Amino acid sequence: MRILILSDSDSPHTIRWAKAICQKNNIVGIFSIHGPESVLYGDTPSIKLFSFKASRELQFKSEAAFSKLYYIGATLSLKKVINEFKPDILHSHYASSYGLIGALSGFHPFIISMWGSDIFSFPNCSFLHKAVLKFSLSRADKLLSTSYIMKSEAKKYTNKDIVVTPFGIDVNRFKPKVVNSIFKKNEIVVGTIKNLEEIYGIEYLIKAFKIVKTKLPSKKIKLMIAGEGSHRKSLEELVIKLNLSGDTIFTGYINNEEVQNYHNMLDIYVAVSLQESFGVAILEASACSKPVVVSNVGGLSEVVDDNKTGFIVEKENTESIAEALEVLLNNEKLRNELGRNGRNKVIKEYNWNDCVDGMISIYRSIISNKNRKLKIKFNALSIN
Repeated sequence: MRILILSDSDSPHTIRWAKAICQKNNIVGIFSIHGPESVLYGDTPSIKLFSFKASRELQFKSEAAFSKLYYIGATLSLKKVINEFKPDILHSHYASSYGLIGALSGFHPFIISMWGSDIFSFPNCSFLHKAVLKFSLSRADKLLSTSYIMKSEAKKYTNKDIVVTPFGIDVNRFKPKVVNSIFKKNEIVVGTIKNLEEIYGIEYLIKAFKIVKTKLPSKKIKLMIAGEGSHRKSLEELVIKLNLSGDTIFTGYINNEEVQNYHNMLDIYVAVSLQESFGVAILEASACSKPVVVSNVGGLSEVVDDNKTGFIVEKENTESIAEALEVLLNNEKLRNELGRNGRNKVIKEYNWNDCVDGMISIYRSIISNKNRKLKIKFNALSIN
């Protein structure tokens, strides 16, 4: 099969999907608005990269509103790529921008994968945003969602069936192992690996950490905040204000290839987001046999079994987060038990190979259905 993916070429999720589909003896093209990052695909020469290179001014306008020139240009560029690449399937990852461009191209079969903010936030911006989303979804031959909660939200904008296709985890890569840690062996490490943005509620983790440090002064507890983002400065200032500088490490940006090593530096993984459509990082932590503490938002309750693989706490509730942390910090046996349960859950429900096979099966089913319709049409024409 020849699959043309519409998605940011530098996204870790795009890279993983594209490489995995290629490894199943398929040919993959990637059409990216932001320009191809060929270095990220160097070991997979069968992936061909395309990009729409708009002027900076036009790109800026497209972020502020729906620039007709921008989307017309992107669509015309995509049509040229379609003529050159000759795909069997067009697959947009993201229902708004790439979904709209894919819909405007008029190519079929056309699939849209919904990612999160394109469903939970985008249509709430204005009537026009909502109309664009409805238009894009209406043109798709197949709609996919990474979680059941997002499927339910998307039903507000379409009557079409939606198939849940979660992001899988490579359990051979994300697994418990001894790593060269930046912490001492006798330290218990609490932390998160996230973009440092307001939506991920990291300030509540820091405040909860302060509570448990005060309650458990004899324990050697450390906090690791891994990642980069616009809220790093304010989070660092909060750490200083709470007198936690000596017990907190900001690692900065973590290369995608190193993420599993940082998960294995942790004893407890925390993701107390204010909004979350799925929870890939939580599953990565679980695959590394780490107990998790997550907020009760979005799709997080789908990837965590409360009191079995971790604890689900009320969002923006510092006391609730601290209580969960205190229980885990005081009970190493429980930490190990929840961690083992978490890895078993990932192996059973979110194994990467199973997820890729599921996507390939969807592709084959769509192409088979297309061929069947063409055969029926051809037979009807022959009879006439």
